[in-house]
Amino acid sequence: MNILDENIPEDQRSQLLTWGVSVHQVGFDVGRKGMKDEEIIPFLHSLRDPSFFTRDLGFYERKLLHSRYCLVCLAIEKDEVAIFVRRVLSHAEFDTKAKRMGTVIRVSHSGFSLWRLKAALSSCIPFRNRYPHGTTILWPKSKWLARLGDNSNFTY
Repeated sequence: MNILDENIPEDQRSQLLTWGVSVHQVGFDVGRKGMKDEEIIPFLHSLRDPSFFTRDLGFYERKLLHSRYCLVCLAIEKDEVAIFVRRVLSHAEFDTKAKRMGTVIRVSHSGFSLWRLKAALSSCIPFRNRYPHGTTILWPKSKWLARLGDNSNFTY
């Protein structure tokens, strides 16, 4: 069961559903609206193999590891959530519930950093420059320029 935190915008949830990604959202169709952070972990324990997606980076803690759920912290812009949720769920390391359970993942533009049960250290998985089908990932020029700052010498 893929659970989106209440802090995920409605348009991102709708986009995931349009793509055929099965998701539920706290306060919309599971849990209740206004759940506090400290209520989320006990709530996850009541579900079967949930993967919880949030933009709250406070959930990226080793002490929150548990064999019965996965926490995914999205260190991205709110309008990028759907793309990165789908990217996590389709990645070879996380493409089944069994592979995700017992993991706390932080997702950013550079890749994944994660904690796993029974692992002494965190690990990193960088993103490749290509999608599985060989399509090169290109960001709109405006996004690159916004990330680089106002640099008129930058060539695209």
